[in-house]
Amino acid sequence: MSDAATPTIGLIANPVSARDIRRVVANAGNLQTSDRVNIVLRVLSAAAACGVQRVLTMPDRAGLRALLQRALQRERAREAWPRVEFLDMEPTSSVADTFIATQRLVQAGVAAIVVLGGDGTHRAVVRELRRLAAPIPIAGLSTGTNNAFPEMREPTVTGIAVGLYASGRVSAASVLAAEKLLEVVVESPHETRHEIAIVDAVISAERCVGARALWKPDSLRAAYLAFADPQCIGLSALGGLLHPVGRRQRGGLAIDIAPDPHAAAVTLHAPIAPGMVRPVPIAGWRPLAADAPVAVTQREGTVALDGERELAFERGSRLCITLRENAFFTLDVTRCMLLAARHGLLHTR
Repeated sequence: MSDAATPTIGLIANPVSARDIRRVVANAGNLQTSDRVNIVLRVLSAAAACGVQRVLTMPDRAGLRALLQRALQRERAREAWPRVEFLDMEPTSSVADTFIATQRLVQAGVAAIVVLGGDGTHRAVVRELRRLAAPIPIAGLSTGTNNAFPEMREPTVTGIAVGLYASGRVSAASVLAAEKLLEVVVESPHETRHEIAIVDAVISAERCVGARALWKPDSLRAAYLAFADPQCIGLSALGGLLHPVGRRQRGGLAIDIAPDPHAAAVTLHAPIAPGMVRPVPIAGWRPLAADAPVAVTQREGTVALDGERELAFERGSRLCITLRENAFFTLDVTRCMLLAARHGLLHTR
């Protein structure tokens, strides 16, 4: 955790999450910049009430910074707020912003990182934390399109939990949760590419990344899931409605999708995007064991990581997927709040 004299947290708010093509082809939501600022303000206010004195946050070019600064100037007269500092970096409105911001937050030694975004934003933060071998936990807030990983939770409660942790009033051993992820390796004659997915890696027969977001099931060939929650939407819903696997449960799930619907063992009607329930022909499914690399049999196509096509592979390439357990940490907000109630951490006598 951060220096007890100045409890410090990081904040990464993706200003453009939930703005992919699924907004057009489905009924996905789209948070306005003012809505994102309101979420940030609720987190900051609650975290300050629980001892956070300093917040380091990612700058942007979409207007979030300006609105937040104006709101803080207006509110400081009637409420105590933490000191908010924008990281010294030039935003580019790309995923590189999240990578660089995570690096800066690790260097600053923040106690935890609050992330506002969807599965893709959270994956970018986790990828960088893992690359830097930094055991900093993240606390996710859902503001994306498909949100299988970040929880739908009132930001005030998340702010309280982060504040309790950053100020040392709850211990790491009692409130940090170890999470799973999928390592994806594509070996070609020219290069070897490494990526991760924190929810699912889905194999598509489409040969180009294109619009990135997946919303058509006919090209899908296989899905590998770190966890499978039947309440989620997106491609991880396939596993959740076939064979649920909990986030804290050992192992994952591998699903084979039939190219020919007539050859399917079962046709699953799954919510693959907001407001979009589609039939998916399932050939079969099986457990995915940790630390056991699985060679993908599809010879060419793309790999979608947490709902977005990221990697294209060609004939002659070797594609391998491995489930890793205890790969990174999240802050268990429910556990924080239970401890707060049990030990009277928010009581004044």
